[in-house]
Amino acid sequence: MKAAVYRKTGSAADVLHVEDVDVPDPGAGQVRVRITRSAINPTDWKTRAGLTGGEPQDFQIPHQDGAGVIDAVGEGVEGREVGQRVWIHLGAFGNRYGTAAEFSLLPAERAVPLPDDASDELGACLGVPAVTAAHCLGGDPSALAGKTVLVAGGAGAVGHFAIGLAKYAGARVVSTVSSEAKGERARAAGADLVVNYREDGAAEKIRAFAERVDRIVEVALGANLDLDLAVSDNTTIAVYANEPNDPTVPVRRLMVTNTAIHFVLLYNITAADLAADVAWVRGAVASGALIPLEVTTFPLDDVVAAQEAVENGAVGKVMLVP
Repeated sequence: MKAAVYRKTGSAADVLHVEDVDVPDPGAGQVRVRITRSAINPTDWKTRAGLTGGEPQDFQIPHQDGAGVIDAVGEGVEGREVGQRVWIHLGAFGNRYGTAAEFSLLPAERAVPLPDDASDELGACLGVPAVTAAHCLGGDPSALAGKTVLVAGGAGAVGHFAIGLAKYAGARVVSTVSSEAKGERARAAGADLVVNYREDGAAEKIRAFAERVDRIVEVALGANLDLDLAVSDNTTIAVYANEPNDPTVPVRRLMVTNTAIHFVLLYNITAADLAADVAWVRGAVASGALIPLEVTTFPLDDVVAAQEAVENGAVGKVMLVP
């Protein structure tokens, strides 16, 4: 099979190559998926660049997320069958056969059934962004009904799905953005109110919409903490991204408002929490509540250009088509 491979970390142009690799056979508890779309997340290029861990053992096929069709099923697998369309999450986590190839081999639970009326583009967009969003929202959609959620950066991948998942759960959603173009993306995802945080009166606009915010999905804690605290009262701020400099945490202001900060890294949550998050996403997809991000596609042979596009801040979701 054709696959994008790297054997050491470094720049995309230096270490990524498309090669012929033997098609792996599934072992117990595994499935093999014929990949139709391989989506790229920031963690994919950061891992390839050596910013998040060590060197690969022998070789690594990158990319955590994707969509495809189950091609073979290993011993003991239940609920997955040959010919079933699936979306993939954490495909390259602790696994050398990520989605940047014609086939991916992975634990069966990481290949989630995709409804017939859901596109491959939507399926490939899910994975890390949507599951992270579900975890930031608390993992339990029933707890959000009637609540107010603030999504910082609603035009981003996690923000996009946080809006959709919160609306599916019955919450009212406010999103902050930095431009009108990004505001249109947040509205398309389902936000009830969009506020440009660079304009005066952002906190007042949010408080006029909701007396208090129950949960905040935060992409830049240091930059946005003053605004977050201005609308917080017994609020949980879920932070899923870091910044170049660690923010200073104003303990007394957090204490006075009973505001909690919850840090989220998908790669280290419990199996039970991950399963709950995936179930939330799966239910939202089945109901038609989620829409894909803006998609840019590259052929597999152009994996270097595709990863460089993500590294340079491409809008929406960049995908490979094997």
